[in-house]
Amino acid sequence: MPLIGKTLVPLTLALGVALSLAGCGGGGGNGGGSASGGDEIVIGEYASLTGTKADFGKTTNNGVQLAAEQINAKGGILGRKVRVDVQDDAGDATQVGTVVTRFVTGDSVDAVIGEVASKLSMRAAPICERAGVPMITPSSTNPEVTVPNGGDVRKYVFRMCYTDPFQGGVLAKFATEELGAKRAAILRDISNDYSVGLADFFAQKFKEMGGTVVIDKSCAEGDDNFRPQLTAIAAAKPDVIIAPVYYREIALIARQAREAGITAPFLGGDGWDSPSTLKNAGGALDGSYMSNHYAEEQGGPLIQKFVSDYQAKYKVKPNALAALGYDAMNLYADAVERAGSTDKQKVAEALANTKGFQGVTGETTMDENHNPVKDAVILRAKNGQWEYVSTIKP
Repeated sequence: MPLIGKTLVPLTLALGVALSLAGCGGGGGNGGGSASGGDEIVIGEYASLTGTKADFGKTTNNGVQLAAEQINAKGGILGRKVRVDVQDDAGDATQVGTVVTRFVTGDSVDAVIGEVASKLSMRAAPICERAGVPMITPSSTNPEVTVPNGGDVRKYVFRMCYTDPFQGGVLAKFATEELGAKRAAILRDISNDYSVGLADFFAQKFKEMGGTVVIDKSCAEGDDNFRPQLTAIAAAKPDVIIAPVYYREIALIARQAREAGITAPFLGGDGWDSPSTLKNAGGALDGSYMSNHYAEEQGGPLIQKFVSDYQAKYKVKPNALAALGYDAMNLYADAVERAGSTDKQKVAEALANTKGFQGVTGETTMDENHNPVKDAVILRAKNGQWEYVSTIKP
């Protein structure tokens, strides 16, 4: 498939190609063998290449594609080349269902990678689980992706990122211990599972640590006017404002807050991590903080090589979503090597037994809920750039 920045193959044509390839595939779903009949290993990636989350989809896909190219340059996985069949879901859950169903029908892929937004991964996860096809989400942090509410852990679904309970706790701990905050305001996106969950987990931990949530206001993805909520937040006089929204909304919220005279710092999660966030905020986020999955300043040869290789290929620095896409592809390759096979059940078992996998975003050991145990970092916005502040361990 073509890379981002070049003409995308139309969805219907690309899906037709994927289905035609399935005709020469090996065993069926529910733990079957390779999708490619021995010639290549096919990874189905569903991503928001267009729509409101396109920054996320494009950078994640960049990381996946870079990892696949490097794997192939070293001889592939078990001597077989990798092909990434990436499909645009436009950030729409209905399209996710269509794309992922096509991926897993007729044994057309060996594994699935995606998505960024939790509500999209939560649409795909049960489809992959029923088909017995391993799925790795690079950056969906809602716990229900791998463990549905009231259910058992999904045997075939894994994540590369930490979860919202951990991320919410990280933000609460930083607000309390490093910023000395006693009073917090929350502005959450009620249309988004990620935002609602992260806000709830922050509030729970912040209260446990002696803080008070003085006001909790709502917005929705696509809103442009946040002044009514910000007026109410200003009257509540918070020390910090927790806004676990996505990159488009936080830039608008921050600008409108500063125009209203609000000086309290904003805190947010990895949903802020887009190349456009600080540019669109125009300095309004300076002095604000986000939790994230890695920072270039952490150093180390693995990080430095990834940053160098990514810049050489895409002419920009990678964000954490690119790093998570890169790690997700490499984690799959590592699991196949350890399993000694692309058999889906064996690969899923190898993923579940991952211990000490060295990735750009840290060392990963998979827990019983298929969540990686790994560190988080805190970044601060300053002069139009993100700077590393600290590392928070599990």
